Amino acid sequence: MRVLAINDISCVGKCSLTVALPVISACGITCDILPTALLSTHTGGFTGYTFLGLDDEMKKIADHWESLHLKYDLIYSGYLGSRAQIAFVKEIKRRFLKKGGVFVVDPVLGDNFTFYKGFDQAFAEEMLSLCKEANYILPNETESYLLTGTKDFSEALTKLGKVCPHPVITGARTEDGYFIYYKDAEGERRMPIPHEEGSFHGAGDVFASAFCGCLMRGLSLERALAVSANFCYHAILRTEKEVPDRKYGLNYEREIFSFLKELEANA
Repeated sequence: MRVLAINDISCVGKCSLTVALPVISACGITCDILPTALLSTHTGGFTGYTFLGLDDEMKKIADHWESLHLKYDLIYSGYLGSRAQIAFVKEIKRRFLKKGGVFVVDPVLGDNFTFYKGFDQAFAEEMLSLCKEANYILPNETESYLLTGTKDFSEALTKLGKVCPHPVITGARTEDGYFIYYKDAEGERRMPIPHEEGSFHGAGDVFASAFCGCLMRGLSLERALAVSANFCYHAILRTEKEVPDRKYGLNYEREIFSFLKELEANA
């Protein structure tokens, strides 16, 4: 099995590719990377960070890969810094995803029901067009709202289900707790998940990376979501106890052995 992770490299802060590469690799799967940007740190909580878009280099990398005849069982895209990069990821999918392969899109747009800096509704519309090419999409509650215009998760899931066969809304906050809303072959479903209050940078990347690893190891959608959510939750609990400054990311490394044991038990 071979996976391609398309995301930024934040040199400090444990998110994006610095999470995807170790987590997916730990699942026993070859993980190649296509960096979209290089940052000194991630943008959540740090100031004065550097940013270098890698649009030109991405094209050179892809052209070299073409000469190697590379093909991927799964392609996972995360942070994309421009509408041009979204269009290029569509091209990457056409050129490098195996026939019958899996395309997973984490439509990174925002949090707390607002866009991240530099993104707007036009960008969201372009991201929605990428979601139409995916087998699975993993918006958080904010991104589901920005993509659909509704804060009702059932309604949002219905709308996203017309875009992608398996939409997954993560961390959906309701009056009776937190849930993952998702759609499988049996229809629309929701899964209760444990939750800790507060912001934990990189949690979405830990979840998405684990999810991709679980899919490639043959877990069903339901089991892949449950195992990934459990891993993420225990990493958050450990981070609360052991990491004084949360902007430096989750201490997921100390929970990865337990995650892999659960993965093996379900594979």
